[in-house]
Amino acid sequence: MDRLKIGIIFGGCSEEHPVSVKSAQEVAKHLDTDKYEPFWIGITESGAWKLCDGPDAQWDDNGRPAVLTPDRSARGLLVLEQGHYETITLDVVLPLLHGKLGEDGAIQGLLELSGIPYAGCDIQSSALCMDKSLAYLVVSSAGIATPNFWTVTADESIAADQLTYPVFVKPARSGSSFGVSKVSAEAELAGAVATARQFDSKVLIEEAVVGSEVGCAVLGNDEDLIAGEPDQITLSHGFFKIHQESDPESGSENSTVTVPADIPAESRLLVQETAKAIYRALGCRGLARVDLFLKDDGTVMLNEVNTLPGMTSYSRYPPMMNAAGLPPADVIDHLVSLALTGKVR
Repeated sequence: MDRLKIGIIFGGCSEEHPVSVKSAQEVAKHLDTDKYEPFWIGITESGAWKLCDGPDAQWDDNGRPAVLTPDRSARGLLVLEQGHYETITLDVVLPLLHGKLGEDGAIQGLLELSGIPYAGCDIQSSALCMDKSLAYLVVSSAGIATPNFWTVTADESIAADQLTYPVFVKPARSGSSFGVSKVSAEAELAGAVATARQFDSKVLIEEAVVGSEVGCAVLGNDEDLIAGEPDQITLSHGFFKIHQESDPESGSENSTVTVPADIPAESRLLVQETAKAIYRALGCRGLARVDLFLKDDGTVMLNEVNTLPGMTSYSRYPPMMNAAGLPPADVIDHLVSLALTGKVR
């Protein structure tokens, strides 16, 4: 049987470029090449697209110029070969882009134009989840708790004396803790807003929630969902900053992630069911990681939703799925099946 031609897009122009490359390197270790013929499509930090042999250290130097054509009659890549473009048809695309232009609906829009099936959330859910304030509004309207929050656009300011501290200040449309600050006093607010604005003109200010940080990996479409084993973050100090360490493979300087989470059975079930409810309310498809707060009274509150979670060796999504009996190779198979048929394999 012919192998499926799978385009794997990684890299990108966002601050999460290095994380995306590491996600691709990890996927390469688990991709079953008896089933799939991979076409590795790397996007440099300046935005150049290159078809390469794999996401190795020299991919951006050795790749050939290539573009994903929006022409549905081609349904694939145009690759520059000896002065002219050749077409490579793709059966499915697995985007591994994190952050802006990767999980905000941008690449999903191009893939919709191309007519190529792709794994993960569609344009609408990607854009909605990327904007934390909009996600909060939708989720709260579905009857699920969210933190109290305020938004500040580029031309607005907020009176520091109107807030109850501590609060968290973050870019409304960014990921991996870039630009996030914990503010404990009025005097710190202006600096924190300025830091967040380096990553997004729209800034989110939200109350600090007292409780455990937990997460749940979700896989599937509509009612046919698989929830991974929840994880739990234990902090020694500060707050959780994903992908901010200089050497994340060696571990975090202030946090430990435990899978499965050390929480009661009823809390575990509540976390999983709430994660699935949030996933559905936001229209997610394919996969997402739903981050939550488990409060001391046993209730659960949304933190944020990541529609293209990291797949690196130190990321949270793969261990949660692995603990639920789905190793990375099986997750890839399910994502491809969902892209092609809309159903879990």
